[in-house]
Amino acid sequence: MHWIDPTSLEVLGTLIERLEDAAVLLVITYRPEFEPPWGGYSHVTSHALNRLSAEHGARMVAEVTGENALPDDVLDQIIAKTDGVPLFVEELTKTVLEARAGEGQQNHTSNDSTLAIPATLQDSLMARLDRLESGKAIAQLGACIGREFSYRLLEAIAPGDAAGLGDALARLIDAELLYRRGPVPDTMYVFKHALIQETAYQSLLKSRRRPIHARIVDALEAQFGDIVEAEPELLAHHYTEAGLIKQSIPHWQQAGERAVKRSANVEAIGHFTKALDLMQTLSESLERNQQELILQVDLGTPLQATRGFGSVEVEQVYMRARELSEQVGETPQLFPVLSGLWTFYVVRADHTAAHAAAQHLLTVAENVDDSDHLLEAHFLAGFTLFYMGEFVSARKHYETGIALYERQQHRATAAPNRRNPGVGPLSVAARTLWFLGYPDQALNRSHQALALAQESLNPFSLAYSLNFVSLVNQFRREGQAAKERAEAVIALCTEHGFPFYSAYATVVRGWALAAQGQSAEGMAQIRDGLTASRDTGSELLRPFFLGMLAEALWGAGQAEEGLTTVAEALTLVDQTKERFYEAELHRLKGALTLQSQATGQTSEVAGEAEACFQKAIEIAQQQRAKSWELRAATSLA
Repeated sequence: MHWIDPTSLEVLGTLIERLEDAAVLLVITYRPEFEPPWGGYSHVTSHALNRLSAEHGARMVAEVTGENALPDDVLDQIIAKTDGVPLFVEELTKTVLEARAGEGQQNHTSNDSTLAIPATLQDSLMARLDRLESGKAIAQLGACIGREFSYRLLEAIAPGDAAGLGDALARLIDAELLYRRGPVPDTMYVFKHALIQETAYQSLLKSRRRPIHARIVDALEAQFGDIVEAEPELLAHHYTEAGLIKQSIPHWQQAGERAVKRSANVEAIGHFTKALDLMQTLSESLERNQQELILQVDLGTPLQATRGFGSVEVEQVYMRARELSEQVGETPQLFPVLSGLWTFYVVRADHTAAHAAAQHLLTVAENVDDSDHLLEAHFLAGFTLFYMGEFVSARKHYETGIALYERQQHRATAAPNRRNPGVGPLSVAARTLWFLGYPDQALNRSHQALALAQESLNPFSLAYSLNFVSLVNQFRREGQAAKERAEAVIALCTEHGFPFYSAYATVVRGWALAAQGQSAEGMAQIRDGLTASRDTGSELLRPFFLGMLAEALWGAGQAEEGLTTVAEALTLVDQTKERFYEAELHRLKGALTLQSQATGQTSEVAGEAEACFQKAIEIAQQQRAKSWELRAATSLA
C-alpha cells in the first residue's frame, strides 16, 4: 500500500490509461472525497468499501486478540466505538489488550466495564504511544521527519546512544506502529498509517516541534547533501516548520524549478504556490517584491500548461507580476511578464490588447539587444497580426524570427512547458503561407517545425508543432492526415496534461471524421472540442471552430443549423477582430444559403448566396489571402 503525491498521481493516471489491453490487476484505494481522473475508462471498475458490520468487526477483533479473547461487554464497546472503521477496530483492540496486560489481566474473564476505552482513533493511538515510554519520544522525532524516515537521519537528531535508539525502534516495530525495510544503518522506517504519524506529531507542542525541525535542517545540510540536492522540497518543508520562513522560500522555489524540468506541472504549482503564500508573511520591501516577481513568473508557466493559457489563475498571476514589475522597475522578468500577458490576451481573443503587448515586447527586446527575446517578440507580433487577418505583415515577422533562430540556434533552447524557439515561427509561418496561396511551401514549413520539435525531445514543443501540422492538413483538405496528426496531439496532451491543445485537436479530429462521412460522430467531437476549449478559458479560434462545425452541418444537409452557427461565428469576428477566417465564413454562409433552398431555388436566394461569395472574395483580396479567394471564386462559379 502506498500513498500518492501529485506527481505520482499524474504518472498513475497515464499507467491506468495504458492498462486496457494488459493482463494486470491493479488495486487502488482512496477516500470518498477523492475524484479519480481515470474513472471513465471501460477497463476500470469502482467498488465502494462500506464500514464493517458488527459481525465482521467482531471477527476482526478475534483475529487481533487470538487466544486472549475479550469479555463480551468489552467487545460490544469496541464495536460500538469504532463504528465499523477497520483501522480503529484494530488499534482500539490493541489498546485494550495492552491496558489489560499492563494491569496483569491477560487471563481476566470477569466484567471489564471499568476499563477505560478511548473514544476516538486518535485517543486510542495516543494511549498506545504513551505506554511505549522511550518509544513515544522516538516516534515523535520520526513523525517530525515524515511518514517515512531513514535510520541515519533519525540517529543524527536523536539524543542518547545507538543502543537506546535501537531498543525504542524495536518497541515501535513490535507494537506494529512502524514497519522496517533494509538492514542497519541503511534501514528505512515507515509509519503503518498516516494517522499514526499525525497523532505522534500532534502530541508535540509547536514550541517543541520547531527546534526538532531546525535540528533536521542542520543534519540534512551537514550530512545529507545528496538528499538536499535531489529533494529541495524536503529541506523547504523543515525550514517552514522550524519557523525559518525567509530561508524556506528559495528551497520551495528550487523544488518548483526542478518539478518544471520534469514536466511535473501539478507538483511545481504546489511548490511555487507554497513559496508565494509564505512570501505574504514577510514585511514589504524591494527585495521581497523582486523575489515575489520571480516566483509569479515561475508559477505562470506550469499554470498555462495545466489550466490553459486563458484561465483566471493565469490572468491573476501575470497581472500581479505586471504590478510588481512596475514597483521594482526594469528587471529581466519584464519580458516574460509581458509575454505571459500577451498569451492571456490572445487566448481570450482580445487581439487589440495582444497587439499592443506584442509591440511593447518588440521595444523591450530591441532596447536590451537580446536576440532570443527579439526572436520571440517577432513571433508574437506576427501571431497577433495573423489572427487580425494581416497575413503579409505577419509573414514578415515570422521570416525575421526564423532567420534569427537559424543564426542563434546554438543559444536558443526550449524549456519544459515551452515550445522550442524555432518551432513557433516555423509552425505559424506554415499556416500563413497556405493563406497567401503557397500550399506546398506551407506543408514544407510545417514539416520543418515538426522535425525540430522531435529533435528537441520536448513534449510541449511536439504537441504544439503537431497541432499546427494538423491545421495545415485541414486547410489542404487532407482529412486522413489531419485526423492522424490530431490523434497524436490528443495522446500527447493526455499523457502530459496539456488541455489547451487537446481541445483544439479534438475539433480538428471531428472535422476530419465529418469529412470522411462520419457526420454525427464528427460533429459531436467538434462540439466536445468547443466546450473543452472554453473550459480552459480560451476564446481564441472560436469562429474558426464554429466554421468547421458549419461545414460539417453543410455536409450533413443541416443548412438551417449551419446558418445559425455561421451567424454566431461572424458575430464573434466583429466582437474580437479575429478576421483570419472571415472570408471562409462568408463563403460557407453562401453555400448553406443555397442548400437551405435546394429544392426550389429562387433568384432572390441565388442573389443572396452570390452576395456572400462576392463578400468572401472581397475580404480575401483585401487580406491577399489567395487560397480563400480561390475557394470563394470556385463557389461563385
